[in-house]
Amino acid sequence: MKKFALPTMMFAMGVVALSACSSDEEAPSTEEANGETVEEEAGEIVVYSSRNENFTNDLLDKFEEETGIEVLVSHLDDTAVNLIKEESSNTQVDIFLSNDIGGLEHLRSEGYLASADPEGIETIDESYRAEDNSWIGLSARTRVLMYNTDLIDEEDVPTTIEELANPEYEGQFAITRGGNGSMIGHVSALRNEWGDDRTLEWLNAIRENAGVVTQGHGDIRRAVGAGEVPIGLVNNYYYHQQLEEPMDNNVGVVYPDQEEGEMGAVINAAGVGLIQDAPNEENAHAFLDWLLLPENQQEFSYESMEVPLNPEVEAYENAAPLDSYEIQDMPLRELGEVWEDTRSLIEESGLDLEIG
Repeated sequence: MKKFALPTMMFAMGVVALSACSSDEEAPSTEEANGETVEEEAGEIVVYSSRNENFTNDLLDKFEEETGIEVLVSHLDDTAVNLIKEESSNTQVDIFLSNDIGGLEHLRSEGYLASADPEGIETIDESYRAEDNSWIGLSARTRVLMYNTDLIDEEDVPTTIEELANPEYEGQFAITRGGNGSMIGHVSALRNEWGDDRTLEWLNAIRENAGVVTQGHGDIRRAVGAGEVPIGLVNNYYYHQQLEEPMDNNVGVVYPDQEEGEMGAVINAAGVGLIQDAPNEENAHAFLDWLLLPENQQEFSYESMEVPLNPEVEAYENAAPLDSYEIQDMPLRELGEVWEDTRSLIEESGLDLEIG
């Protein structure tokens, strides 16, 4: 499969145009012409992804091999939402693979996604997909406190997210930059639970308290595993990843806010969105049908060690099922309604959206 990192819209347009002229590598279908069998192009699909490429490459390779549709993918991390909006007058992309339901719902509410009715949609509960199925959640992750067992005992790890603001934890934990998709989703859930004033106060406190602010969660899990910092606020699959490392794997995990009357752990989901005016619309719909096959839902979740949202799909063996702990009750659809405002609140706190 051809995979491209497309840093600008102009470069993306050039690659797509060039690919449209190349048919030798595309799997053929056949039809009769002048008594002879001729090859017909299967076409292509353009994918923007904010998921780690290690989580998506095998999946997209599998789609290309099974369908003959050439996949052109651009790995854009958290810049994908803005790029999709910027290109809307001359859409370059068909499918958005997102780590964050908030970004997907934001795109839908602004008119950048198209409705769909793919085969297998009933396997995903309505609470984990858009009203018009323009985006579909596929795998969930939970915000947890991962800790180094050589540096801190479990009973000394905070049992609530709010406790990270306490002076006793100054310099003891790592968080990501404010613009990270999971951080935006987490803060959105806190706004829903606490309101803006209390959430802003918490953001100000953790910005001052954090020992390390990283670009991404992979940096946090490695830092906690190596003993550079005792605690990290991460998605739960990063804990499972660190456990499987050949060294620096003395780590534990606390699912926060589990006591009676507490809000429960915050979850988010990764999923897929169908772009409005997709240039390869037929292939985009074929991708959604294919992705909802149970074996491909499992493929989507296994590489990242997330939990499939389809309860009939087997989860990664060490991933804790969603019904095994208390979950904060904010519907994931509501994340999109506050996506922009949450970014503004994070920026107001001084927690940088980006690390320059």
